[in-house]
Amino acid sequence: MKTLLLSLLLLSTTVALGQSYVVDTEHPEQTIDHFGASDAWSMWNIGLWPEEDAQKQIADWLFSTECDESGQPLGIGLSLWRFNLGAGSSEQGDSSYINRGTRTECFLKADGTYDWSKQAGQVRFLKLAKERGVPYLLAFLNSPPVHFTANGLATNTGRGGTLNLRPECYEPFVQFMAESVSGLEREHGIHIDYLSPVNEPDGSWNWQGPKQEGSPATNREIARVARLVSQAFTERGLQTQIVVDESSDLRCLLGIHDTSWERGNGIASFWSADSTASYLGNTPLVPRLMLGHSYWTNTPVTFMKKIRLQLREELKKFGVGFWQSEICIMSNDKEIGGGQRYDFTMKTALYVARVIHHDLCYANAKSWSWWRACGADYKDGLIRVYDREHQGRDSRLLWALGNYSRFIRPGAVRYNITSGQEEDPFGLMVSAFQNKDGSWVVVALNYSQEEKSFVFSVGKHKNKWQPYRTSDVEGETLKPLAPCKGSTKLPPRSITTFVSL
Repeated sequence: MKTLLLSLLLLSTTVALGQSYVVDTEHPEQTIDHFGASDAWSMWNIGLWPEEDAQKQIADWLFSTECDESGQPLGIGLSLWRFNLGAGSSEQGDSSYINRGTRTECFLKADGTYDWSKQAGQVRFLKLAKERGVPYLLAFLNSPPVHFTANGLATNTGRGGTLNLRPECYEPFVQFMAESVSGLEREHGIHIDYLSPVNEPDGSWNWQGPKQEGSPATNREIARVARLVSQAFTERGLQTQIVVDESSDLRCLLGIHDTSWERGNGIASFWSADSTASYLGNTPLVPRLMLGHSYWTNTPVTFMKKIRLQLREELKKFGVGFWQSEICIMSNDKEIGGGQRYDFTMKTALYVARVIHHDLCYANAKSWSWWRACGADYKDGLIRVYDREHQGRDSRLLWALGNYSRFIRPGAVRYNITSGQEEDPFGLMVSAFQNKDGSWVVVALNYSQEEKSFVFSVGKHKNKWQPYRTSDVEGETLKPLAPCKGSTKLPPRSITTFVSL
């Protein structure tokens, strides 16, 4: 009778306290490289604003790891900044067939000389990022320079599914990338850690203007470019790593999706030694990584988990790491009304946090990046920018990313979590990480409309925790709360990060 009463008492205590989550310290998963966002289309303007204080506020929001006197983080501490190395559509003006707001300048001039005063606003933010301690910078190209393209444009208008590059211009294109990386360091003191030579080369998105710079490319063309860049970098003594291939859709990494065989099966094409024409496994400066974008694969929710588990298994098969290198809200994200109209609230923030959780915990992403750091009236910017007023406004989306990026630092290791119940993508989602300094970070999403009891621990250790919360409550943007000992309440529609003390 006493045993039964004791069991009932323990059961009632567990129910009262909430489901227990235990970090499994015996089974590490992936090492986290960084969290990032890109400067695309916005920083060339913002970096030229006459109001330096407005620039610095945006830079602080994005890059700062400092706190105010109350312990409130000043920014989300991005650890990767993606720089869009432009192709020259801006110099072409209206004849570029590209919308004015998405054109970019090019360091290379038509006469073959370089103008290092170009992309001044973007270079300004590269410097602001470095000043605030951002450890990694990546340069990515949407198109070869217009001087080398087959149609004389930085968009794919009037072409098929091959790289928009004249056959005789492979070597000049490669030398442009090598000189751009060298010149940024020589002229501006900016070291580029990674170069991504193609962007979204696959899938049904065929880069038809008038939208933005971009070009498709076959896997063999991508491999050829990567090998040539590797050779050029090695000859110049550059240590910048070359990453591929920024797939537009995770399904293109696993098979053929809305395209032909030349642009599908990305993982096997680049990392199976049998794929001799496109194999990159023995190419110097090319890490064994696959970069892909999480667009179009986030709904329905069951599919979001399923395809990421498939991706993890395929990557494991070939011994390849994964970076989720770009995402914003698209038309198929109907749960939050698609991409139209900017949203400052937790509606978009939680939706994106759920994607981050799935990318990290099911696809084992080593890096996670949002698309545009700053944007206008569309759900593609962490910060809403009012360009005429030279002002920016932060959002819950910005701070939701900060629940990860500010506290999970490069070199952190993710660990599995055990619990007595199946994870609910409309309820609680929990992930855990250990930083290189030994500190533990636990991120808890409460997607539901109800308060949730939450009990957690790291193995057998008893830790005291500092929580930081983001919610729609006024002032709760990574707000530091009273320390706890692993038992607390999670408000509805909130994200709470716990850092061990």
